[in-house]
Amino acid sequence: MPLDTSTLRVAFGVVALIQLVLFYLVTFRRTRSAYSAWWCAAIGLFLAGSAAFLLDGTSHQVWANPLGNTLLVAGSAAVWAAARSLHRGRPRVAQLAAPPLLTALASAADNPGVNAWSGGPVFLGMMSLLFGLAAREVWRPVPHRVRTQVPLAVASWLLSLFYLGRGVAFVVDGVDGFVFTTYFGSAVTTLITLTLLVVVSFTMAALSNDQVTRDLRHRAARDGLTGLLNRSGFLDRADRELMRLTAAGIPGALILADLDRFKQVNDTYGHAAGDTALRAFAEACSRSVRSTDLVGRYGGEEFIILLSGADGGRAEAVSAEISRVLQGTPTAQGFPLPTVSYGIAEAGAAGRGLEAVIAAADAALYAAKSQGRNRAVRAAV
Repeated sequence: MPLDTSTLRVAFGVVALIQLVLFYLVTFRRTRSAYSAWWCAAIGLFLAGSAAFLLDGTSHQVWANPLGNTLLVAGSAAVWAAARSLHRGRPRVAQLAAPPLLTALASAADNPGVNAWSGGPVFLGMMSLLFGLAAREVWRPVPHRVRTQVPLAVASWLLSLFYLGRGVAFVVDGVDGFVFTTYFGSAVTTLITLTLLVVVSFTMAALSNDQVTRDLRHRAARDGLTGLLNRSGFLDRADRELMRLTAAGIPGALILADLDRFKQVNDTYGHAAGDTALRAFAEACSRSVRSTDLVGRYGGEEFIILLSGADGGRAEAVSAEISRVLQGTPTAQGFPLPTVSYGIAEAGAAGRGLEAVIAAADAALYAAKSQGRNRAVRAAV
């Protein structure tokens, strides 16, 4: 005897509730990862949405059906947000809120009291879109890809295609048509969603642990005050980048920057002002270089920059732009920001190792200081 839709929805609710409790207690409370948090939210929304559909056919259908559609779409948006979190990003609030809001409006305007499929095309389209976006995010290449990302991406793609097929069948065949009732009915959908939950249960711990590990690795390579790469993080990445440039015969330039008379800022205005100056310089660097360039805090008030594909002339122009941006930055305390001295050395195609390039830039920086500060000096080739 085949199971009816209501029975399947109750079974789905039981499984979803068990997984929600397990995910929260075992995975989220241990890792506190954004991925596990978003998935807990998604499962909770799916559970609530499925429960709302149990009121179909009753006097409460007029509000329960639009609510169920809205909650399921919100759950799919949470799945997308979980996938985005794997790449240290997340959709904007408006992006997350728009699909559920549009679904709620479409469902409420389509006679939900008598139409169990009120707002159906919008609901199905949003589900397909959001699962497709989630699949795209999970499939994106990332360093140290976790093996379980592949089955999760495939499951998300299949679910997106399934909802797309449901939408097409709904519009073309109708809700009572053979194709829709046989291949895309509520019972089939509930079984497929149960399967997805099983897949998620195998990926949750692995992806959450990987996210925490990558976050710790990211923090370990960053300077806590400025947010730039710290010394070891910069040297590790710059060494690999310099080897790549040298092998490809691509030029590069390394800049050592030192804030002039920085001690006077601390002595005159206090250490909080010194921290403000360091953060202001870091921001000026970030605004003046490309996203592919490397910028780090080398130590104290000294910073280091590696420009890929740039020569000494380009490095001088970048140095001038950094100083221009820095001097145009207002400070809450009203003190003047210090000037900066730069030492520049060409790298990459020059064939020198990182240590030799830094030494050359350091000598040029010493020359800039000796010549009166607030200038850039290029090292002799």
